[in-house]
Amino acid sequence: QVQLVETGGGLVQAGGSLTLSCATSGRTFNVYTMGWFRQAPGKERAFVAAISSGGSTYYADSMNSRFTISRDNAKKTVYLQMNSLKPEDTAVYYCAAGRNWGRGLPSPYNYDHWGQGTQVTVSS
Repeated sequence: QVQLVETGGGLVQAGGSLTLSCATSGRTFNVYTMGWFRQAPGKERAFVAAISSGGSTYYADSMNSRFTISRDNAKKTVYLQMNSLKPEDTAVYYCAAGRNWGRGLPSPYNYDHWGQGTQVTVSS
């Protein structure tokens, strides 16, 4: 069983930066595709970025220039660095782990394990 715990959320002014962390338990972190999603109030959960077990990355179209996903397999942790934050980035950010790398990356159904989420609020 894999458990995921997100940290690093908070309140930041527009234009600021935050780095989210997702620490995992279990011995098989290295084999997982890791993803970040976000959910704003009244909206569906939306894909942000994913990283393969080998370090390949994939971003939602609107995230590529401002967000960076990375992972540290030794620490069993995945990160999401967010720069130039905008009020519309306000959401609960979720970390997820799945077994597949491919066209299904943006779908929540590609992922088997989820964290509890961390709130990011960007003020204008």
